[in-house]
Amino acid sequence: MSRIVLTEELRDAYQRAFATCVIREERAAEVEALTETLLARRVRYQIASERANVPWFVIAALHYADTGCDFNVHPHNGDPLSARTQHLPDGRPVEGKPPFAWEDSAVDALRLYHFDQWRDWSIAGTLFVLEGHGGWGYRLHHPEVPSPYLWNDSTHYRQGKYVADDTWNESAIAQRTGAAVLLRRLAERGLIEFAAEGEPVAEPLLHYDEIETSSWVEALQRFLNTLPGIFVKVDGRAGPCTSEAFRRLTGLYLLGDPRSGEPD
Repeated sequence: MSRIVLTEELRDAYQRAFATCVIREERAAEVEALTETLLARRVRYQIASERANVPWFVIAALHYADTGCDFNVHPHNGDPLSARTQHLPDGRPVEGKPPFAWEDSAVDALRLYHFDQWRDWSIAGTLFVLEGHGGWGYRLHHPEVPSPYLWNDSTHYRQGKYVADDTWNESAIAQRTGAAVLLRRLAERGLIEFAAEGEPVAEPLLHYDEIETSSWVEALQRFLNTLPGIFVKVDGRAGPCTSEAFRRLTGLYLLGDPRSGEPD
């Protein structure tokens, strides 16, 4: 689906970015209103979801990011549903006759861009396919600016964007809320879950391990260092010092710590 490969390093970066995503305070009300808009239209997204085998919330995020949630236009490019698309990709949908139902056009767009063939709907897999749809220009040519297609209205993104194909503006600011930011708010409210096809039963994100590193442990260590009197090395390893700091916070050692007396 792209010339970028979802490596373990990139997967970890996506997970880390989503875990540390903070919606900017001045944009919180707007983001909340947008999530309510998506929820109010969930039935329509679910119809397309069942036909294309793509999670409803991914379709919802795409619909907002690409057309501002307009149900009167083709998701492909914003042309009116009263006729086949006139701009690239033109002549869509191939099947059926106008005027088209939005759901039919949405399914056609999802299939055209191969979303229906994607199976990794984990956090990383979802963000990877969304960023690919938005364009890899930021990651390839301006890696210092996280894609606003994903992260606008969060503390990850401030300014800088492509104002036209291959035209970069250092001071321009994206207008629409990032797709990942909308998904983050839906996840915060407990309204969506990410999963990958064939994924085994998940292990606890935090457990005692003196060797392996984890972005989740690194996030915990950064948080622990904000507490009074706690100082731990931020290295992603959940060893004895991190586990002891965790005990000071919660009253419990990390799962698997020999001092806990609990089974690994």
